[in-house]
Amino acid sequence: MTTIRDIARHAGVSVTTVSRTLREPEAVRRDKRDRVHAAIAELSYVPNAIAQQLRRPRAEAIIVIVPAIDNPFFSGIIQSIENVAHELGYRVLIGETQGRQERLDHYADMVTARLADGLILLGSLLPTPVRSAFEAGRPVPIPLVLACERYDGLDCPSVTIDNAAAAEAAADHLIRTGRQRIATITGPLANPLAMDRLAGFRAALQRAGMTADEEAVVEGNFSVESGHEGMQRLLSGPRRPDAVFCANDEMAIGAIRAAVTAGLSVPGELAVVGFDDLRFGAFATPPLTTIRQPTAGIGETAMRMMDAELHQRGLSERQVVLPHELVVRGSSVVAA
Repeated sequence: MTTIRDIARHAGVSVTTVSRTLREPEAVRRDKRDRVHAAIAELSYVPNAIAQQLRRPRAEAIIVIVPAIDNPFFSGIIQSIENVAHELGYRVLIGETQGRQERLDHYADMVTARLADGLILLGSLLPTPVRSAFEAGRPVPIPLVLACERYDGLDCPSVTIDNAAAAEAAADHLIRTGRQRIATITGPLANPLAMDRLAGFRAALQRAGMTADEEAVVEGNFSVESGHEGMQRLLSGPRRPDAVFCANDEMAIGAIRAAVTAGLSVPGELAVVGFDDLRFGAFATPPLTTIRQPTAGIGETAMRMMDAELHQRGLSERQVVLPHELVVRGSSVVAA
């Protein structure tokens, strides 16, 4: 069995450095910490072995990782995770990455050091030790549950919706209402979730004998500002759209603002569909047509999956896909 001495020899550091990296990662220089984590991944020194070495009890705490804490979509999921965690006797800690790998790795270090029991990821970044193990075909080295996102081939529990099918439903709705020049404002195209939504959008148009020209696809970053800027780009292009599917509600609100500022009527001259069903969407002017995600179900399922992982109970399903719903409101349908 791999020991701490093996890790130290492989990483070219002392046994004390390995031990401190596992117990107090913040007290170890970043370069040495990275070497230790790389050695752990390469030698398949997984959490059960770490726990045997440390002989420490469970922390009874879970870290929920969000890309941006000000994104309102995550609040419903976190609330549901917190409710189930309280029922099961866990504390919930919130970690925000701001899209920075080193911040995510810091939270993963806390799990390795047994300051927390596992990570629930609501974003698309993977901790470095997890990515290294995944790319090398080794087991995931920390307890991990993916909520909202997916990584094909990564052997850890996940809960999401079928983002491609949901985007298809949004585009189909716009096609059925007679729109002919349908554009989209995507999320960041390095993000698997955003890529799935773009693929579903394109599939619906292709099935209807329509195409999404290059000018009709604008990349956003899920913020209101990027929706506003993306809509401005579409309106200044050679073929002004009569409909736009936005990959989340925040961008859809920004797109409506840009369209109205440009003198267009919504939905008369431009139909808009969002994604997520944030609460404020129903109170926008006009109310926003959107795809509803089951945020409470995502949070509850993710937390129960984590509890099952920590207690080594087998899951009947490790990849759960929950249903979505198209909610039609005034931003896409002209009142009779």
